[in-house]
Amino acid sequence: MARVLGVDSSTQSVKVVVRDAESGELIATASRPHPDGTEVDPQYWYEALTEAIAEIGGLSHIDAISIAGQQHGMVALDENGDVIRPALLWNDTRSSNQAEYLNHEFPDIHKRVGSKLVASFTATKLRWLLENEPENAARVRAVALPHDWLSWKLSGSKDLADLFTDRSDASGTGYFNPSEDTYQLEILKSALGHTNLILPKVIGPSAFGFEDSSIRIAAGVGDNAGAALGLGAKVGDLVISLGTSGTAFLVTQTGSSDETGQVAGFADATGNFMPLVCTLNAAKIFASTSEMLGVTFEKFSELALSAQSGAGGLTFLPHFDGERTPNRPDAKGQILNISHHNFTPSNIARASIEGVIASMAYATQALTNLGHSFDRILLIGGAAQNLAVQQIASDLFNHEIIIPQVSEYVADGAAKQAAWALSGASTPPHWSTRDEKKITPSHSASDVRERYLDAIEKI
Repeated sequence: MARVLGVDSSTQSVKVVVRDAESGELIATASRPHPDGTEVDPQYWYEALTEAIAEIGGLSHIDAISIAGQQHGMVALDENGDVIRPALLWNDTRSSNQAEYLNHEFPDIHKRVGSKLVASFTATKLRWLLENEPENAARVRAVALPHDWLSWKLSGSKDLADLFTDRSDASGTGYFNPSEDTYQLEILKSALGHTNLILPKVIGPSAFGFEDSSIRIAAGVGDNAGAALGLGAKVGDLVISLGTSGTAFLVTQTGSSDETGQVAGFADATGNFMPLVCTLNAAKIFASTSEMLGVTFEKFSELALSAQSGAGGLTFLPHFDGERTPNRPDAKGQILNISHHNFTPSNIARASIEGVIASMAYATQALTNLGHSFDRILLIGGAAQNLAVQQIASDLFNHEIIIPQVSEYVADGAAKQAAWALSGASTPPHWSTRDEKKITPSHSASDVRERYLDAIEKI
């Protein structure tokens, strides 16, 4: 029985799964925490990964491995392959001015790389390095993303020429064109000040980037694309993920380039594309609201379901941490249209959920405005298990919502990629479908949806 190891090296932790390469049966799991912060010494990731691998019995019984990782992070390496400074992560916003600079310098950047840049993109962090640590910028001889660096470290290679990546993660750098599969060296030179460096080879989604007698490492993948692969998302699927932040993405056959900057034109892990929209406020809103109401998350759900659709006219704008879509970094949360009649715990609970789901509807509208369409909606993330969230999502979208079984989808996607590379097949393996739940609309809440979309547009 061939066994594959899938890794999810996220901002908060590393999670590994061992699965049967043919059936997808789960054999073992392990995890380790990562340090907090928006800049981290990558060595911590490697130590956490090796500890998790040791817990599942090491690699001697593993036939192939693939690593999925948090997108965008900048790992700068010198000529010896040593890390020059702590990696700047996707959630480090100090390079927001540099994002504006690069967008201004390259007005067509959305066509060149599929996205207008925001501070999360690697290119903006390189520009910050050039402006604030020019000596370090001059030392850079390779730039890796978190999953690239971990794959390279695990291989044991000391040669920078052995660095490799995949389209999905490269498409989040800000200097790679996923439609042409080419690095955009003009943008890179403006960001870093030079191109005297090695960039990771971009290999095919079912290829091995490194293999010897002891280990075979597949291309790896960015975290969102890993989740899509783990879910088995296909062209025409809309995936909404409700974690601390929210994401809405589609699997499409053609790339996108959004001049407004709302949609990031990423690639997926199969050779297709994955336009994605991100919001800053999702499940954390539910936690804050239930805490304010002094109730458990389960009671919070009961309260929300006991209120009428529209929460008696309350409009809850959940922009507690500012917002990325629409781009309102200084926005604050608001509760509008309060009266003596509607200001009740149940209405507040329901309005907080309607506000978050409406934000995801707004994000989805940005995708459909580019001409994309969807057939299915899959709802994932920790908050997706809440009964009120499920029903309100179905009502506001006026569409059946599919709730997949809880799983480590990013790590699962990496494991599936490793199995794909091992099989030599032309398509990823079709592991048995997990149990899933389907929620149908209880009524059309189009009036509530339109009220929210109008309020979001005006913030």
